[in-house]
Amino acid sequence: MMKLNWGTSIVIAFILFIGFIMFFVVNMLTDDKYDHDLVVESYYKKNLTLQKDIDDSKKALALDQNVEINLAKEGLEIIFPAEFNFADIQAELFMYRPSDKALDFTTNLQLKSSRFVLPHKYFTTGRWDAILKFSYNNEDYMVTKKINK
Repeated sequence: MMKLNWGTSIVIAFILFIGFIMFFVVNMLTDDKYDHDLVVESYYKKNLTLQKDIDDSKKALALDQNVEINLAKEGLEIIFPAEFNFADIQAELFMYRPSDKALDFTTNLQLKSSRFVLPHKYFTTGRWDAILKFSYNNEDYMVTKKINK
């Protein structure tokens, strides 16, 4: 029978500890559920437009009637102010998924009325940020809404 002294025991303890840590490091690097992307791919480019986005958001909040973005039975519902002529609205909706950039998408809104519905089939269950950018009468506006589907 082999007798363990203090030096051997300490070396075995270090090897077991390093093995334990390496198991978790390898697990974190290979498991897809721990794969988190950058919030914005081109961070510095996005920072250059930040002030314009802030100004556009303030203009949207200053409207007499706010643009509404709600989760309805049919899908994501966007309702523009009744005073707007929907034919003159140029709008783009960016759906941002914080947990998976592969699900992000942008769609141009083809308005047939002041109400637009994005059906549920276009976005999966989970947390989304809906970012609506639109222009009306040569004024740019931006509305954001966090959605939990």
